[in-house]
Formats: sequence, structure tokens, C-alpha cells
Amino acid sequence: MLKIGGNALGVERGSVLVFSDVEDGGIMWTGEGPRLARRPVEFSQPFLAPPVVLVTLEMWDIDQTSNQRADITADEIAVDRFDVVFKTWGDTRVARVRVGWLAIGQLADPEIWKL
Repeated sequence: MLKIGGNALGVERGSVLVFSDVEDGGIMWTGEGPRLARRPVEFSQPFLAPPVVLVTLEMWDIDQTSNQRADITADEIAVDRFDVVFKTWGDTRVARVRVGWLAIGQLADPEIWKL
């Protein structure tokens, strides 16, 4: 559990297109076996410590003739950024993926002075 002190709680959310491989024959659409796509995301302002980040699929366009396999996570979470990581494997063919994200953490409280 993340316990947040002070009065300044930051919540930020967004949406990001992780990849669109169908137009240019990218690896997620044409490849087989283990594949990974990584997309960096920057926060509008830094948190005091790395926040809790939740990622979720908002849209995925996938070939109906292959198995549907997906693993999506937030990785390399820092005070000012994180990476969305999408993985698939086997014969899965993914045309595109869009991810929604939510970050919750402590912000600097302007009422608290540093001495």
C-alpha cells in the first residue's frame, strides 16, 4: 500500500497509441514468437516519488484468425515518466494498440517550506 503524507495528491491520466503496425508491416502484425513494444510517457509535472501507475487496454485491433495473447504493464516508473510495455507471442497478429493510463502519487505541497 502506498501511504501519501501531506495534502498534495496528484492524479494524472492519459491515453497513448503504443503502435500501429498494420500500415507498414511492422513486427507485431507480421512477426511470430515473442515480441515487445515499448512507449515512453512523460507526466505533466514530476511527483515527489515514483507514483502508482495503472495501464489498461483502450483499443486493440487484432487478427481474428490467430490466438489473442497480450501482456501489458507499466515499467521503469520514475517521478517524471514511465514506459508502457505491450508483449505478445506465438502466432498472434496485432495491428494496433492504444493504452489508457492513470498515475497517482504525492506532489510537492506549496504550503510546506524547505529549510
